[in-house]
Amino acid sequence: MSKNIHEHVHPDEREFVDRASEWLEGAARYHELKLTDFLDPRQLQILSMLANSEPDVAVRLEGGSPRAERRRAVIAPDYRDLGDEDMKLAVLSITPADSKFTELAHGDYMGSVLGLGMKRSKIGDIHPREDGCHIVVAAEIADFLNLELRQVHRVSVFTEVLPITALSASESELAEIELTVASPRLDGIVSDVYRMSRAKILAPIKAGRCRVNWKVEEDPSKTLREGDTVSLQGFGRFRVLEIGDLTKKGRYRVRIGKFV
Repeated sequence: MSKNIHEHVHPDEREFVDRASEWLEGAARYHELKLTDFLDPRQLQILSMLANSEPDVAVRLEGGSPRAERRRAVIAPDYRDLGDEDMKLAVLSITPADSKFTELAHGDYMGSVLGLGMKRSKIGDIHPREDGCHIVVAAEIADFLNLELRQVHRVSVFTEVLPITALSASESELAEIELTVASPRLDGIVSDVYRMSRAKILAPIKAGRCRVNWKVEEDPSKTLREGDTVSLQGFGRFRVLEIGDLTKKGRYRVRIGKFV
């Protein structure tokens, strides 16, 4: 199964393809149940592709909210009812000690949690709120984070572990910007969004540090389309909201939403 899909994925994704294939085979042949760590949207897509070719397997995905990007998967033989299966999700509620705190962003919370030695695969979606943040985490690390997390970006915080049903999900905020570009190529739009020369942007793209819709993209000339989500390691991510008409000078009007 995994060999057939290898030719359709980036070389960096083949290790995950093999692991996912083993999970599915374990469920189909040996009646095993597997609860994964959090998977990103691309990994979820690969898992779904593989599962569609395995009729004897059932898969349930859960990330705490209907629009969750990162989700845990439980994989089992198809005769098992997974509706009541414990997905082992918890909410780490973070509240700044000072009500007049400086506003904290998604990256601040992420950096503080990872700074405690946590693997990204144990962390689900992060939901910043006006009064703090809710982070979906694997239940097995919730108590550790509750004990150890005391600061976020130099701001003292209180923490509490809540059941996943108490999650207060937030929508990702987009800061909109409008650009005019020579063409809707990946390198051209990325260079304008991050205000870098096209020459400087080529290196990280060709080095595999850029993802389009969570899939590694090393071709700088790839044409972006409305709805595409682009991330560049170390710079954040953005979504192409609209590719409009041409200007009188023959440039494309593009509307971008940067995740903040």
